[in-house]
Amino acid sequence: MQGIIDAIRERSHLTWRSGVYLTRALVTAAATLLALPLLCVPSLAQSWTERHRRKAGALLDRPVEPRPRAVRHNLAWLAAHLGLGLPSGGLAVLLAGCLLLAAATTAFWWAFPWTPWLPVLSDPVTDWATALSLGSVNLVVLSAIAALVLPPLARAHARSCLAILAPSPEERLTARVTELTRTRVDVLQAHSAELRRIERDLHDGTQARLVAIAMRLAVAGETYADDPDAAAALVRRAHTETEDAMTELRSVIHTIYPPVLADQALAGALAALTARAGIPVRLDAGPLGEVPAAVEAVAYFAATEALANTARHSGATEASIRVAREGALLRIRIADNGTGGADPARGTGLDGMRRRAAALDGAVAVDSPPGGPTAITLELPCA
Repeated sequence: MQGIIDAIRERSHLTWRSGVYLTRALVTAAATLLALPLLCVPSLAQSWTERHRRKAGALLDRPVEPRPRAVRHNLAWLAAHLGLGLPSGGLAVLLAGCLLLAAATTAFWWAFPWTPWLPVLSDPVTDWATALSLGSVNLVVLSAIAALVLPPLARAHARSCLAILAPSPEERLTARVTELTRTRVDVLQAHSAELRRIERDLHDGTQARLVAIAMRLAVAGETYADDPDAAAALVRRAHTETEDAMTELRSVIHTIYPPVLADQALAGALAALTARAGIPVRLDAGPLGEVPAAVEAVAYFAATEALANTARHSGATEASIRVAREGALLRIRIADNGTGGADPARGTGLDGMRRRAAALDGAVAVDSPPGGPTAITLELPCA
C-alpha cells in the first residue's frame, strides 16, 4: 500500500513539474513572439536560449554546459519554440483550467447562478450528491489525462530544445581546439614561470652557497701549508655549507616532484601532508590503482596549496580531503569550515591550481560562499 502511495505521490510531483514547465513554455513562447525583433540580436538570442537550455536540462536532470554562440541554432530554436511552446503550453493551461473548474463545481455548485458544465461528464448539478459524484469523476479522469499527457509532452519539448541548441560536431571541434589552444598557452606560461622560479632558486641559493664553498676550499688549500688549523676551520665551514646547500637543493627538487610521491604514492603523500597541517585534517582515500605521476603531482600540489590557504586565511578549525578513483577520473575534494570567500580571480594560488589541472585536461571547481564553508574539487583524467 505504501508503495502505491509513493508511486502516486511521485507521479503527481512529475505531473506538476511538467505542467509548470509547459506553462512557462507558453508564456515564453508568447514573449518570444512579441519580442522577436529584439531576439534577432545575437547576444539577446544567446542569453534567451541559454536560459531555456538550463530549464530543459533541469527538467530532464541533465547537466547543461555553456556553449559558444551559434546564431543559426538560436534562430532555429526561436522558430521551433513558437511552434511547440504555444500548443503544448496551451494544452497544459487547458487541462489546469478544466481541473480547477471541476474542483470549483464540486465544492461551490450552489454558488453558480447557472447549471455548471463539467469537462468530462456533465449533468445539471442541483445537490451535493450530484456535485460530489460528477466532480470526483471529472477530477479523476482529468488528473489521469494530465498524468499521462503532460510529462511526456514536457520531456519532448525539453529534448527538442536541447537537440536544436546542441552544438554541431564542427562547433564542438572548434570549441575543443579553442580550449586546447588556451590550455596550451597556459601550460607554456606556467612552464616558463616554473623554470624561472627554479633558476632563481638555484642561482640565489644553491649556486651562491657552492661558490662560497669553492672559495673556502681554495683558500684552505692555499693556507694549509702555513696554517693547518685555519685551513681545517675553513674545511669544516665548507662542510657545513655543503650540507646547507644539499638541504636547499632538496627543497628545490621537492617543488618539482615531491620525493614522498615516489616513495609512498599519492595516498601516503597526502597522509604525510595532513599530519603536518596546521589544523586537524581528515583524510579519506579510497583505492586509487595506478595513477600517472603527473596526475599525482597536480593532486598533491593542489592539496598543499588548499591547506596552506586554509591555515593562513580561512580561520577554519578543521578540514578534510577526500580522494577517489572513478573509472578513468581521479576526483579530489578539499573542504574546510572556514569563513569562505575564496575567489580564483583574486589570487594566484587557485589560478595556478586551475592551470595545473587544465594542463592535464582536468577541471577545478571552487565553492566558497561568504561565510563558508569552502570546498575545492579537482577532476583529473588518469586513463
